[in-house]
Amino acid sequence: MLVRLGAIGAVMLSVAGAFAYAGGWLSPVRLTQDRMMAAFQDDNGTHAGFRRNHAKGVCVTGWFESSGQAAALSKAAVFRPGHVPVVGRFALAGGMPFQADTPATVRSMALRFLLPGGEEWRTGMNNIPVFPVNSARGFYEQLLASSPDPRTGKPDPVRMKAFLAAHPETGRALSLIKKRQVTSGLANSTFNSLNAFRLVDAAGASVPVRWSTVPVQPFATDSAEPSAAGDKNYLFDDLIAQIAQHPLQWRLIVTIGQADDPTNDATLPWPAGRQQVDAGTVTIDHASSEDGGRCTDVNYDPLVLPSGIEPSDDPLLSARSAAYALSFTLRAGEEHEKPPSAVTAQEVQAGGKS
Repeated sequence: MLVRLGAIGAVMLSVAGAFAYAGGWLSPVRLTQDRMMAAFQDDNGTHAGFRRNHAKGVCVTGWFESSGQAAALSKAAVFRPGHVPVVGRFALAGGMPFQADTPATVRSMALRFLLPGGEEWRTGMNNIPVFPVNSARGFYEQLLASSPDPRTGKPDPVRMKAFLAAHPETGRALSLIKKRQVTSGLANSTFNSLNAFRLVDAAGASVPVRWSTVPVQPFATDSAEPSAAGDKNYLFDDLIAQIAQHPLQWRLIVTIGQADDPTNDATLPWPAGRQQVDAGTVTIDHASSEDGGRCTDVNYDPLVLPSGIEPSDDPLLSARSAAYALSFTLRAGEEHEKPPSAVTAQEVQAGGKS
């Protein structure tokens, strides 16, 4: 009996230890989800009921029409010729849900592909060529460095200089990001996966890939600051107005990496000239406020993948997944405290209001 009780006690102790480790209680310097969320709050303030990052956004829906051209690379049902529904979200980076739209703020497009048989593919993409950091620790330290100084309300340049000195990869990435051409709106922006993944074919062979959604809408640069004139939601207002007139489209372009292309570092671009496959067209024909929209309760976890798409060795993927999960849990518990979203336009359908 004593041996049995001892064995049970050992199991309970090991379970408790696992929870303590996961919570960071046994390693005070370990980076945990809670610490990451606290850094977001320090950087952006407290906004109950909103996502901790990409807090300002709008829901959209539509469909994906596969060209069939990527089916040889992946057994995923999404790449077979055909049509699958899409639930998406356009947003601005940062945890400030009422920030004014500006050209320089990073824009994002998140998509949830609803595949036959109950499978899903979720992906979040940004309109930058590379990511500023290549690890969860780097992202956390960047948040700490950019958080406002209580005395000035602005980031401390000394802390930011120290961060960049400790993370030369971020300096190189930021130089590439600054050179990008910023378009006039969300509808004509290109969005990139940044992280690498792997496509797996029916025989089990895999290739490294990154993907992008490239707009069919004509390119135009953004040279003004419309928010200065009082239109704080100009990017979202323009997107909604365009959808009300006609559907918007993006080509899903899959870039195939070679064996020596980095898959574990999102700060590094792949060489130009890599083979690209036009996998099909994303069409968006419906927009609605996040206050009750179809994307409201969606966690765009990058590790929700169908058979035929697998994660690479990029450490940011698991870090993003963990942070998104806790962000979702926190905002779900704060739903009763959430004020209306900044983008409160009426629900619109291409061709007229619904």
